[in-house]
Amino acid sequence: MKRTFLLFIFIFTFFSTFAAIDTVSIYSSSMFKNVKCVVITPSDYKKSNHRYPVVYLLHGYSGNYSDWVIKDPEMQKLSDENKMMIVCPDGSFSSWYFDSPVDLTMHYETNIGVEIPAYIDSVYHTVKDRKARAITGLSMGGHGGLFIGFKHSETFGACGSMSGVLDISNFQQIRGLDVEKRLGDTITNKQYYYDWSVINIIEKYPKDSLAILFDCGIADTYINMNRRTHEKMLQLKIPHTYTERPGKHDWDYWNNALRYQLLFFKQYFATGKIS
Repeated sequence: MKRTFLLFIFIFTFFSTFAAIDTVSIYSSSMFKNVKCVVITPSDYKKSNHRYPVVYLLHGYSGNYSDWVIKDPEMQKLSDENKMMIVCPDGSFSSWYFDSPVDLTMHYETNIGVEIPAYIDSVYHTVKDRKARAITGLSMGGHGGLFIGFKHSETFGACGSMSGVLDISNFQQIRGLDVEKRLGDTITNKQYYYDWSVINIIEKYPKDSLAILFDCGIADTYINMNRRTHEKMLQLKIPHTYTERPGKHDWDYWNNALRYQLLFFKQYFATGKIS
């Protein structure tokens, strides 16, 4: 255990010293606390006056802001190759990226949809335009990517999901994932679960067009949720890109999926096209 901890410290020290990876604490006015984020900038960031687009990358249930840089050692390389910043905010153990109606200490929709992008734009050399911002994530963060993307299209021009848990009204599949801590009793507050599921959020397509990309592994527990969301988007004539590839609900799949998603966002940033 001690050896693992020392390796973790070494990795973070290496990143902080030799690469353009920072850990910052950003004060949240909506939650009255600091929220940590990993911020990855291209290696030439400090030598250039160039302004960069930003991808906000969310972690999954039980994770934290450091998950992506620990699980994927090529995050710096991905930032360099795609000429973009990558911001990994903390979404708590199980916030589900909601502004919880039953727990006022959990306002992660506002925090990540409004507060953190405002801070990043004020401190870093970013392109301050919704068409230069995207949000995506894995599992719980996949729900968060599309949920926040749709609800805050004034902030984000593109959104995505990897292996997203896109239907939280499916009580059998979300049991044990703390959603009830955020939305309350499943009987009394049943409407919350319906209204705040991505599969139903998409019915309220924003006035601003969105570039949408989501994917799932064919052996993933949540594949049917993703297929149903895809089918519903087709019925609603919502432009989007949906992909299935071999894979499970694990980091092997997410590390691979991230590379496709960043290429999609890179093209969107360059062209402004939504599909």
